Amino acid sequence: MTIISSTREVPVTSAIPQHVAIIMDGNGRWASKRLLPRTAGHAKGVQSVRRAVETCGRLGVRHLTLFAFSSENWRRPAEEVTLLMRLFVQALEREVARLEDQGVRMHVVGDLSAFEPRLQELILQAQAQTAHNDKLHLTIAANYGGRWDILQATRKMLIAEPELAANPLSIDESQLEKYLSMSWAPEPDLFIRTGGEQRISNFLIWQMAYSELYFTDCYWPDFGEAELLQAFEWYRVRERRFGRTSAQLHAKSAS
Repeated sequence: MTIISSTREVPVTSAIPQHVAIIMDGNGRWASKRLLPRTAGHAKGVQSVRRAVETCGRLGVRHLTLFAFSSENWRRPAEEVTLLMRLFVQALEREVARLEDQGVRMHVVGDLSAFEPRLQELILQAQAQTAHNDKLHLTIAANYGGRWDILQATRKMLIAEPELAANPLSIDESQLEKYLSMSWAPEPDLFIRTGGEQRISNFLIWQMAYSELYFTDCYWPDFGEAELLQAFEWYRVRERRFGRTSAQLHAKSAS
């Protein structure tokens, strides 16, 4: 696949976003409103992941990237972090066969070295088991941060191409981006954040330079097919100019 950078070329767009990136926010608040422990919200949120995967696969979305655990989430209470790790293990144990049957290829990006060996093993197994699939690429960002991504890409680039250190002016976007953790995927067309917050929270900060940003007050456990279709409808009427003027777009569509 040839990746087109939206800051160098104008990518092809369509009514259905080809790459959707989601911050699945609001699990804890969903639980608190119901006088439940925050961990119950995270458990409920797994069902929303399943719905999102199924809906995106049916509608022809090619890439779905979910922010499951950020590099900053280690700051949360130890009990909650432990539960999140346990849910990750359980999801890998229970869902991978379903993903394989649905034609979903699973990827996990982030600094995985911080995870316990069992979780790392399951991640590798899931990626290998689904590697032959190509209907939908599901990427889970775990212990991921956008700044970490750029930093690790820079390090990898200089290790692989040490001559660049002596000639930094020769470095361009194309040289660095091939070392990014999602170098094989197109840039996200649509970014969705549930839960009412309106920030990207260190998620894919290189890749989302020209993504459409959609924010909803809906908590992630309540985010189902109807809510996803609403986001897609909002996206469908967006004018994606990529630096051009509206007049240029209208002239192109009329020709």
